[in-house]
Amino acid sequence: MNQDQSFPPQQQEPPGSTEQMTPTPDHGEESYVGSEKLVGYKALVTGGDSGIGRAVAIAFAREGADVAVSYLPEEEQDATTTAQWVRAAGRQCVLLPGDLQDEATARGVAHRAAGELGGLDVLVNNAGYQMARRESIADVTTADLDRVLKTNLYALFWVTQAALEHIGDGGSIINNSSIQAFQPSTTLLDYAATKAAINNLTVNLAAELGPRGIRVNAVAPGPIWTPLQPATQTEEKITSFGADTPLGRAGQPAEVAPAFVFLASPVTASYVSGTVLGVTGGKPVF
Repeated sequence: MNQDQSFPPQQQEPPGSTEQMTPTPDHGEESYVGSEKLVGYKALVTGGDSGIGRAVAIAFAREGADVAVSYLPEEEQDATTTAQWVRAAGRQCVLLPGDLQDEATARGVAHRAAGELGGLDVLVNNAGYQMARRESIADVTTADLDRVLKTNLYALFWVTQAALEHIGDGGSIINNSSIQAFQPSTTLLDYAATKAAINNLTVNLAAELGPRGIRVNAVAPGPIWTPLQPATQTEEKITSFGADTPLGRAGQPAEVAPAFVFLASPVTASYVSGTVLGVTGGKPVF
């Protein structure tokens, strides 16, 4: 596990690329070892091309699941790399390019995933967007709001609604929340608001879907080294990224993926629903 806390100044344009990051994030490519927790399962991971999404896709595959990965068309290179790792684990990987800000695309991703995988057992709503290069609320434009709300909330609703036409008893939905839902940064007020909403949605949806045998949970990561960071943070913030956690460092995507495996698997979490699980380096999630 690469736990080097050294992040040299760097910036990219959104959505960012793994290849351009220094140091390269650890997605568990060389470290994650499965133990058959998801054998025969079929999963859709939105935003699965890089970062936490890639780490989850790799972990799911090594646990025995086939995986569909949705991503923006401009993230094709990262998505192809993710697919290579999934297939190297002996599992099927379906690539689904498209912008989830579009309702038809978002719903279509869920239906295509189920169609090409032959069903759907697990949905990971991981796709997200933030922008922290601003000084105050006055700098938040309507276009900013549209992109953050549609990517983080609207798409989650659309993909989930469509996926629920395919997920049955024993299935699982896992939403990607954030420490920002509990300790919001002023430069991320719109993003933080969507993550608080995701926590609320997770609890409500767990109550609604429990009678159908479907569990709904969320993972709340802290500062994790993904392409979203150099693509949306200032260079000054990058150099100290994660240093304010009790553990004193940022996390790697590979350190978050096991939480998703835990929540997805009936072996480990058959009685866990309506929970927000923090992977924050010690920051509290309450």
